[in-house]
Amino acid sequence: MSSNSAQKGKIYLERILAWITTLILLQTLYFKFSGAEESVWIFTQMGIEPWGRFFTGGVELVAGILLLIPRTAIYGAGLSLGTIAGALFSHLFVLGIVVKDDGGFLFILAAVVFVLSALILFLRMNEIKALLNKILKKG
Repeated sequence: MSSNSAQKGKIYLERILAWITTLILLQTLYFKFSGAEESVWIFTQMGIEPWGRFFTGGVELVAGILLLIPRTAIYGAGLSLGTIAGALFSHLFVLGIVVKDDGGFLFILAAVVFVLSALILFLRMNEIKALLNKILKKG
């Protein structure tokens, strides 16, 4: 496999991961923004209903949009990684793995988004290093 083919494969893999991550993030927005019972319960348990629900949904919407645009995907992946880390933390320390008899589905979705976001950032590590070098040289 040539270096060029490997690079193309890496780009395709990153785009597929970005689309999967975006689909998971965006499919949950309906429940957050419509005030679905499960979403309201989750954010009530954390003591941040309704503003935490709307804020989290807004952040996930922005992350999903950024993930779809190749040149901003690292920002979307970073944003989704941070947001989902909060969701995982909430599941582990406040809500539990199983929420309202969902069999752990929401936890699994959050874990998948976390792993895929981390993989996207790993695949774009050279770009992240270049960006950090640029920022550090300005300062």
